[in-house]
Amino acid sequence: MRLKTIRNITILLILFLTLLFSASFAWIYFSTKKLIYSNISDLPYNKVGLIPGCNKYVSNGNINYYFVERISSGALLYHKNKIEYILVSGDNALASYDEPREMINSLIEAGVPKSKIVADYAGFRTLDTVIRAKEVFQLDKVTFISQNFQNQRGVFIGLNKGMDIIAYDVEPISLKYGYKTEIRELFAKIKMLLDLYILDKEPKFLGDIITIGQDNN
Repeated sequence: MRLKTIRNITILLILFLTLLFSASFAWIYFSTKKLIYSNISDLPYNKVGLIPGCNKYVSNGNINYYFVERISSGALLYHKNKIEYILVSGDNALASYDEPREMINSLIEAGVPKSKIVADYAGFRTLDTVIRAKEVFQLDKVTFISQNFQNQRGVFIGLNKGMDIIAYDVEPISLKYGYKTEIRELFAKIKMLLDLYILDKEPKFLGDIITIGQDNN
């Protein structure tokens, strides 16, 4: 009898968590769906595009395709006059690890002038990246540029902070290559909701105001 009770409680708990996760994902998806674009011709113009950071290389030394697609899409939006400036936001907590610098160099190689690129060196995670774009770089309007899973979080955070934010979906990565990232994303979305609505998390650092377009380089 006791084992049966434990089993029933376990089943109910699993069902509850499944419903909670499903409702959370649906909330995020439907809140952001109309603000995320995959067709460049439909994408409205914004002065600034925001690219969140990731490492240029994966642990085995191979190129990181998430990085490649974000950079190529950011450059494409610039060349198609969908954005005028690109804010690259990433982690450079270690001297040997500098996401923004790698992004700047790659964007320049893709034909984006250095004068049109601005770096945020304290974008440790998506929440920091979006909130710092608003609070430090004074961006009420911005185009977030990343894979769809991160675009959903970026737009959701921006809406929560009162921003007029849209996103552009870069080319997706095959599930074979990115399945670990997709699994982590399930928990990242739940953590985002906890950070916004329970923990009231703020960026690790804020700092002085920087106005994009006024001697940023």
